[in-house]
Amino acid sequence: MADQQQPELTEEEASAWVREQFQAANKYLAENGIITDRVLTKESRYLVPYVAVWKFTTQDRKELWLVNGDVPTDVVGAKAAKDAREALRHIAMQWQLKAQAIIDDPKAQQDAEQIKYAQYLVSRAEGIHDAVQTEKLWQ
Repeated sequence: MADQQQPELTEEEASAWVREQFQAANKYLAENGIITDRVLTKESRYLVPYVAVWKFTTQDRKELWLVNGDVPTDVVGAKAAKDAREALRHIAMQWQLKAQAIIDDPKAQQDAEQIKYAQYLVSRAEGIHDAVQTEKLWQ
């Protein structure tokens, strides 16, 4: 991610991308039975057009981080990370662990789709790791 050439997007295109990710995040949460109260925009971050990190409060007064974009959509409780950068770091580590579990599973080794999914998780986790390490993205 960090070493990829960032496509030049207009401000309008970037705003549209953020809106699209926000709508997708809300849809994902609703499909998983999580009703949001509000998004904490001051704590959310967007690395357009790759990844968005949202901090939501839910109607049952919980806080959570949601990551989406050109990555698997994933959620972690807000207690796992103090900010968006740490949430990305945490989720990338989770993806690495999920991928390793698939690779270590003898049944999954027989399933080309599972191996492909593990490789996808690793590639996205590595891209996220690069972005987390790139200081200028977090200033």
